[in-house]
Amino acid sequence: MDMNVESPSATAPLADLPQACDVLVIGGGPAGSTVGTLLARMGHDVVVLDKDAHPRFHIGESLLPANLPLFEKLGVADEMRQIGIEKWAAEFMSPWHDHKQAFQFGEAWDKSMPYAYQVRRSDFDRVLLENTARAGARVLQQCRVEQVNLDAADHVEAQARMEDGRRFTCRARFLVDASGRDTFLASRLKIKHKNPKHNSVAVFTHFAGAQRNEGMEEGNISIYWFDHGWFWFIPLRDGATSVGMVTWPYYMRTRGDRDLGEFLRDGIATCAPLAARLQDASIVHPPEATGNFSYLSERTHGRNYVMLGDAYAFIDPVFSSGVMLAMQGGFDASEAIHTWLTQPQRQAQALARLDSRLRHGPREFSWFIYRMTNPAMRDLFMGPRNILRMKEALLSLLAGDIWGKTPIWHSLRAFKVLYYMSSLRHLPRSVRAWQRRKINIRAVDDAMPLSKG
Repeated sequence: MDMNVESPSATAPLADLPQACDVLVIGGGPAGSTVGTLLARMGHDVVVLDKDAHPRFHIGESLLPANLPLFEKLGVADEMRQIGIEKWAAEFMSPWHDHKQAFQFGEAWDKSMPYAYQVRRSDFDRVLLENTARAGARVLQQCRVEQVNLDAADHVEAQARMEDGRRFTCRARFLVDASGRDTFLASRLKIKHKNPKHNSVAVFTHFAGAQRNEGMEEGNISIYWFDHGWFWFIPLRDGATSVGMVTWPYYMRTRGDRDLGEFLRDGIATCAPLAARLQDASIVHPPEATGNFSYLSERTHGRNYVMLGDAYAFIDPVFSSGVMLAMQGGFDASEAIHTWLTQPQRQAQALARLDSRLRHGPREFSWFIYRMTNPAMRDLFMGPRNILRMKEALLSLLAGDIWGKTPIWHSLRAFKVLYYMSSLRHLPRSVRAWQRRKINIRAVDDAMPLSKG
């Protein structure tokens, strides 16, 4: 591990722990590492505090082609190539259709990003965090921020505790919340809310011995619809395969006394194509689950802080957009924070532009996510047409190419019109589907057990 990263066993005296900095980052995942690296390179004094010890298990292993240019800019492209397996397409399978539909990223509007990677997140996050330390940021692992004070006029104040019990207070001119699903600021400011338009639960694990595609298709992500949601199938470079079941809260309630592994296996058994690929596979990581999968915060920022990636919002993992949103947010935030620190007269303008950028990704993906289990959307995905370059535009969205100059928006609007026309053509089916969806996303007892098991 890079020598600039404080190891979990570090026993530096209290005086050597960070007391002040320009930017304090809570969380060392993709968002925190990205913004920390870029700001440190700009010459700012950056402190990154992460509650975990890296490497550590995490889901979100499927990346998008638009991640690759960001790796180049961060200087980690070679390391990502070494830990990742190439992902050239996203495959969709539906029990209501008799074929597999693959979306090749090389057929997107911009042909220059034909593949992405599948990565083990423990390796991926470690590479990014070590890169942050190499850039000059002070990185402390197993350091939990317990409280922040945002009331002072010229600084924020964070109280943190190391794993060995040492506590310290660090003052910063600006605070970045990249705490992921911990949603540190949004929870404490009471601005985090369940998404009224979506609600899902995930159960996931790693398998060994899963049946893979051959050749260039080996690393493809596979999405399987089933009666109660959908599954992901993500091959990793070391032979493991990440499998997750994203389902509705009511279905999770049917778990009963089954442990998570048995519950997941029983769900997989209802999806014949996936069950066939896993019939000789064994679980090699304790299954885990997460609830309240979809949430939104009322705002992205305040006078002297910003919330990035999952710390701001999370909708659903179906398009593998989480890491992309986090890293792109880190790039956008680094520019805004640099302006905020160096040009006081432009602080409000910089944060307003950042707000627009941070809201853009979740907004564009969410329209499709809310409709992914609708029969009309399934039909369009399983039988894509390139009228008015709709398929190319959809592939650009799936590739994460939504922040640049690729002119996909007229074609995506045409796709949405086609979706509504298809829904009207099969109106009784569409009405039943939306009535069912209203039932599916209803909240159930949040106290249901979602731990390892």
